[in-house]
Order: sequence, then C-alpha cells, then structure tokens
Amino acid sequence: MRKITTIGTLPKLPKRIRVAAYARVSEGKDTMLQSLAAQVNHYKNMIKNNPEWEFIGVYSDEALTGTKDSRTEFQQLLQDCRDGKIDMVITKSISRFARNTVTLLETVRELKAINVDVFFEEQNIHSNSGDGEMILTFLATFAQEESRSVSENMKWRIKKDFEQGIMWGGKPCLGYDLKNKQLILVPKEAEIVQMIYQLYFDGSGDEQICKILEAKGIIPKTGTRWYWSTIKAILTNANYTGDLLLQKTYRENHLTKKRRFNRGEFDQYIVKDNHEAIITKDAFERAQKIRKSRLNKASSGNKRNKYPFSGMLRCGLCGRGFSHKVTPYNEIWKCSYSDKRGIEACAGKQVPNQKIIEAANQILNRDSFNEAYFKSKVEWIEVFPEQKLILHLSDQTSKEYEWKSSRSDSWTPEMKEQARIKALNHVKGKNQNG
Repeated sequence: MRKITTIGTLPKLPKRIRVAAYARVSEGKDTMLQSLAAQVNHYKNMIKNNPEWEFIGVYSDEALTGTKDSRTEFQQLLQDCRDGKIDMVITKSISRFARNTVTLLETVRELKAINVDVFFEEQNIHSNSGDGEMILTFLATFAQEESRSVSENMKWRIKKDFEQGIMWGGKPCLGYDLKNKQLILVPKEAEIVQMIYQLYFDGSGDEQICKILEAKGIIPKTGTRWYWSTIKAILTNANYTGDLLLQKTYRENHLTKKRRFNRGEFDQYIVKDNHEAIITKDAFERAQKIRKSRLNKASSGNKRNKYPFSGMLRCGLCGRGFSHKVTPYNEIWKCSYSDKRGIEACAGKQVPNQKIIEAANQILNRDSFNEAYFKSKVEWIEVFPEQKLILHLSDQTSKEYEWKSSRSDSWTPEMKEQARIKALNHVKGKNQNG
C-alpha cells in the first residue's frame, strides 16, 4: 500500500524591485558631460549595491531643454515602463525630470497608474506616497518659477551686453574663431571665404561652388561636405564685412528654449568695425544684388511653383535638387542628378510625395497638410536613400522622419483599384482560354 507524506511548499523568494535611473544635463559642455557621466556611475552603483533591487539601466540625455519631447532616452524610459520592464525610477531632482509642472504631473500620474514609482533624490519624495503628488505640485511650481527667473535675469544680462556691442554665445562662422566673445580672423579660412565670393562673382551658383570646393579638396569648418545652404549662409552673412549684427535669433521661452529667427520681436544691434573684415562692404552688397537678380530671373521664368515641395528638396548624397514625377501609379520626387546620369552618378532614391506630406504633418503636429503653414515653418528638406527625410526648420533646428520600406504604403486607393481590375481581367482571360 502506497504512503503519501505532505512536505509543504517551498518558501517563495522575495521579488526584487526592478529599478532604473534617469539623468540629464542641460548643455553640451565638457563640464556638463562629466557631470552626466558622474550621475550615470552614481546610479549604477547605487542600484547594484542594493540586494533588494534589480538593475535595469541608466537612461541619460544631453539636452537643451527639460521638455519631454526633446529627450529620446526619456521617451525610451517611459516606453519601457509601459512595457512592464520597470518598477521604480530614480532621478536626481524635479528639475532634471521636468521643468514644466504640467509635464511633470502628467508623467508621474501616468506612471503611477501602471504602478511605477518615481523617487526624487534631492527632495526625498516617492511619487506613489500618500502626499507625494501634493508636494511634487508645490515643488515643481517653485522650480518652474525659479527657471523663469533665471531666464529673465540672463536675458537682461545679454541685452545689456548687446547694448555695449558684446557678443554672446553662438558658433563662429567660417573665417573666424571666437575668443573672449570676440571674433578673431583665421587667415586660411578667410581665404576660402574670399574664394567663395569670387566664384560667385564669376557666375557660379551655390551648388557649383560646392563642387569646385570639393574638387579642390577643401573641407568645411564643420561636417565633411559642402551644401548649397552653407554657401548661401556665407554669401549672406554681413559679419564678413567687419560689422557685427547682434540678436539675430532668440530663445522662445524658458521652458522650450527653442531658437527663433528675430523678425522684429526684439531689438537688434549693429556694431560697426567690430572685428577684422574678410570682404569689403561693397563686395557684400554686390553679392546681395546678384542673388536678388538671380532669384528674380528664376521666378520670372517660373512664375509660380506648381507643387508645394518645388525647390525645397535636396539629395542627402549629392546635394542636387529633386524633380517632380508622375507615374501611372504614384506621385514621386527624384534626385535630378540621379535621374539624368543614372545610379552610378548618384545612388539617391525616389521619395513618394505622400511620405513628404506625412513627415510634414507629423513633425509639425498637424492633422492635415497646409502649404502656407508648411512653408512658414520649413526651410528645406534633405532626402536620404534609407527612407529618411531631414526637415530643416525656420527656427534653425532640424528633425528626422523615417518610414518602413513598403511598396503597398505608397499605393493610392486608385492604384489599388487598378491593380484589382487588372487581376480580375487576368483571371477572366485564363478562364476563357481554359
């Protein structure tokens, strides 16, 4: 006869809390980057040394703003929380997590709803605690006001310096270095600037100048290749005359900190004979007259742009413009150089017109495409063969848009209907022949 003995169940091991950390610095300076590295190491050691915690990772951003949308690692952190990979997030302070009270509370509430706790080290607050949200609301409002106050004080200081002709920030253009807020001429770079102006006077356009510089083995100040937009910026920069125009751009506000072109919102200041000139004022004015004349000539030959993206698309490989094409099935844009010379000359790929519209709507946060609004926000679009567009915006920022390569995505309802009818006719033909 069998004998059964109950031995009980094994005790369950306590589940370790899955912990991640978030770190951020506000500017891409060496000291800030060192601070970011220190934060990453700090959290890595803190989590790994706690036997009750399971280390998931440290998410870190180097960003200009505290807004949620501008931080890719922060977005990934939120997604991993939604996917159930994280139980708790540790961060240094409220201002590192979000400077906007609304953004902070929205994020904390979303995480709280999926049982993800956020611990703020400096304030010693857990978002899932009983009074956590009330305290966070108060402290976040205070942090936001402090950020606004610092921003206003900085604006006042910058304005006073502008009034005294003192330059603030920015990157030096080709031909100059920036030392102690002064533009210092770089002779070899200055020769390139003079060459560009002379080529322009001799009849070369922006794209042709790019080709000439590349053929001579001359590399730009930043990047590895020349673009027509770079040449245009050089030919329209009055700083090369020795005068300095201050406050050409400004920051939108203390929260987004988006850079905008100053179109009369703030005073501008001209400092005469501020630094050593590379070209004469007469040469600069001559270049502006030539550009205006060429633009007028081009517009008179083509009084209106037939398509919304005419003249706005540039190949990311060769820098040439894109031409509009209509196939029996689709409306597309093709690199003009690749179209004329073949793939051996340029491997640029065609891009469906609909994908450009989708990119514009998504990046500009629009439900439908509006040509006037689009052109007020977008300067030009760079097209790359790996299904990628880079929209260069009027506020001097750029944003990428990528899509999966799927032929069916580019088919319109009319195209699909044509294909269906063609397939039906093919079947009928086979039945009749059978």
